[in-house]
Amino acid sequence: MTDSELLQALEAYITPNRQKRFKAVAKERTRHFTVAIEDVYQLHNTSAVMRSCDVFGIQDLHIVEEVNTKKIDREIALGAQKWVDVHRYHHMADCMADVRRKGYQIVATSPHANASYVEDFDVTKASCFFFGRETEGLSQQVLDAADATIKIPMFGFTESLNISVSAAIILQQVTSKLRNSEISWQLSVSEQNSLKLQWIKRTLKDYDRIVKRIKQTKH
Repeated sequence: MTDSELLQALEAYITPNRQKRFKAVAKERTRHFTVAIEDVYQLHNTSAVMRSCDVFGIQDLHIVEEVNTKKIDREIALGAQKWVDVHRYHHMADCMADVRRKGYQIVATSPHANASYVEDFDVTKASCFFFGRETEGLSQQVLDAADATIKIPMFGFTESLNISVSAAIILQQVTSKLRNSEISWQLSVSEQNSLKLQWIKRTLKDYDRIVKRIKQTKH
């Protein structure tokens, strides 16, 4: 049984409105950009970044937990954990190697003077945006490995923003620019179907039992 056939069968178990919603959201998802966060210790910040990924159509979130290991705060994420794919790492080197292997350049986010402004960022390259700890920011390991460094323009006495706020601002800027470009940023039809299957699995009660029954009726 192909994924397409299984998806078609499973859609009978969800409402037409949810079918329509899954289709619409999947069409807006992208893997042209992805996000990585480094040892964020306040749980609500990790959850809020996940929520921003969902809001702006970023499908994958990479969480590095060399020091801090926590579960997603469901109240803050507001269900985003169902829709965003989370990849966890115990070492930053593993995360950076993984995203590079997938074709992403490493983009560090930092308020440092030598960083470029986010509005000038070149969206044509597949990029992973790295966000650091609440107080220390990104480690020197990431800053040294970065292919590009970006910052948000600031004009007050405060020199930095909360990580979740920074992530929301940067993702809004770069995804808006991406969607207004001629870059092919959307997922393929097969990738969209795989996502919809994944979302159905995460939301449908008795998913395994239903799939088993569907496959039995096909034989």
